[in-house]
Amino acid sequence: MAPYAGPWGYAQAAHLLRRTLFGPTRPQILTAAGATLTAVLDDLLTARPAPAPPLNVSTADTSVPIGQTWISQPFDQNVEGARRTSLRDWWLGQLLGPDVSLVEKMTLFWHNHFVVEFNDINDARMGYEYSRLLRQHALGNFRQLAKDVTVTPAMLRYLNGNQSTAGNPNENYGRELLELFTVGKGPLIGPGNYTHYTEADVQAAARVLTGWRDQGAPVGSYFTASRHDNTTKVFSAAFGNATIAGSGATEYQNLINLIFQQAETARFIVRKLYRWFVYYVIDAQVETDIIQPLATLLMQSSFEVAPVLRKLFSSEHFFDEANVGCLIKSPLDFSVGLCRQMQLVFPPASSTVAQYGMWSYLNGVANLQQQTLGDPPNVAGWAAYYQTPQFHELWINAVTLPRRNQITDLFIANGYTRNGAKIVIDPVALVQSFPATTASDCNQLIAEFVRLMLPIPLTTNQLGFLKSTLLPGLPDFEWTVEWQEYLAAPNNTAKRAAVNTKLQAMLRALMGLAEYHLS
Repeated sequence: MAPYAGPWGYAQAAHLLRRTLFGPTRPQILTAAGATLTAVLDDLLTARPAPAPPLNVSTADTSVPIGQTWISQPFDQNVEGARRTSLRDWWLGQLLGPDVSLVEKMTLFWHNHFVVEFNDINDARMGYEYSRLLRQHALGNFRQLAKDVTVTPAMLRYLNGNQSTAGNPNENYGRELLELFTVGKGPLIGPGNYTHYTEADVQAAARVLTGWRDQGAPVGSYFTASRHDNTTKVFSAAFGNATIAGSGATEYQNLINLIFQQAETARFIVRKLYRWFVYYVIDAQVETDIIQPLATLLMQSSFEVAPVLRKLFSSEHFFDEANVGCLIKSPLDFSVGLCRQMQLVFPPASSTVAQYGMWSYLNGVANLQQQTLGDPPNVAGWAAYYQTPQFHELWINAVTLPRRNQITDLFIANGYTRNGAKIVIDPVALVQSFPATTASDCNQLIAEFVRLMLPIPLTTNQLGFLKSTLLPGLPDFEWTVEWQEYLAAPNNTAKRAAVNTKLQAMLRALMGLAEYHLS
C-alpha cells in the first residue's frame, strides 16, 4: 500500500479512469494526465448533487404528462412495467454522464452488494427510492448505508422483512445480512456454524428485525411495535455472546452496530471493493499487504469508504503493471464505455422520449450480454463478482461475445435509429479532434486510437494488422493524401467517404481484438 511515486501521464490517468468511470473519453484522460493524481482523486471522490428523478416517456402512463416524473404518483399495476422501464433507462443515462466522478461506479457496486431486483418488488417508486439511497451513500458510510438499506421499502419487500413478525420471524434478510452483506460466510466448522456467524445468530437477527413493513403512500417504511419481538436476543461466541435488548424501532440499528464491531465485516467489504476495482485473485500476499491494511483503515475511518478508495487508488499496488488491463469489462462497462469513448452524440434532454429511447436500447444491449441494470440474477448479485474460480471471465461466453461484436459493428456501420434520432460512431469527427499531425499520419493515428481504447500496448504485428485494415496494400502516404484532401473539401461526399470507410474498417478490426474487452 505504499503511495504511488512513479510517472504520472496519459497511461496512468487512463488506467485510473478506466477503473472508476464507464469508459473515459480522450479529453477526460488528457485533462487528468495534465493534473496530479491527488487532484484527479479529489474530483473522483467528490459527492455530486442528486440527479433529477426519472421521467414518464410512455403514453400508457396518463398519471403525469410525458416528460414529468412519476415517482410520487399512486401505485398502478397497469403502468408499473412502463415505470420500471423508465427507471432502468434513467439509471443507464446516469452512467453516460459527463462527470469525472466515482459516484456512478460505486452506486452500481452497492447495487451488486445490497441487491434488490426491480421485477420482484413490483413497485418502481420503491426501486427509485432504493437507487436514490445507494447514490446518496455511494461515497459515504458503509455502516449507515447498511442501516438505511435494512428498512428501505424495496429491501423490506425483496427479502420479506415486511412479513416478519414476533410470532413468525422471517429469516431471509437476517441471513443475507450476515452471509452476503456484512461478515460473510467463513468455513463451516460445525453444525450450523460458519465461523463468522451461526444459524442461531441468523435466528436472533431475524427476531431483532421483526415489526417493519413497507409503505406505498407515501413510499417509505414504518414500524409496528405489536409485530416486534421485544425480548432480549442472545448471539453466539462469534459475536462475543453479545445480547441485544428489546428496544423497538431502533433495535435494528443495534444489530448493525454489533455486526460492524466484527473485524471481518471490514475485510469482507474490502475484498469486494478489490475485486470490483483491481482484480479477482486475492492470494495470501494480497490479503496481508492490501486487504488487511485497507480494512484497518476502514474501521479507523468509522466505515467511511472514501478514505479507503483514496488509499487504494493512490497506491503503488493499484498502478502495478500486473494490475493494468487484467479485468474483463462488464456488459455495462463495455456498452456504455463504447458510447462514451467514441463520443456518440445522444438526443438532448429537451427530446425526452428520444433520449430515453436510446438509453432503453443500451439497456437492451447490456441485457443481451447478461447484465440487466436493476435486476441482478439473484440476491448474491452478478456471478462474475463472486463465482470462483472464473469470476469476471464469466462475462465472455458463446452467447455474449457475438453480442459484443454485433453492437460494435452496428455502431461503426449504420448506428441505431429510434424516435427520429440516431446514435452512431463518427470516426471522422473523432479524428478531427486529434492533433493535426496525429490525424494525418496513419501510424500516429492508429497509436492514438490504441492508447484510448486499449489498456495494454499492442505488438508490432498487431499494429501492422490494424494498418493493413486502414490501408489495405497501400503505402503510408496514401492516408496523408486522402486526409488532407478531405480537410480541403470537407463537404465533398466522395472524399469524406474515402477516409470514413478506412477508419471504419480499422475500428472494426481494433474492436475485434481480445484486448478491447479488457480494462
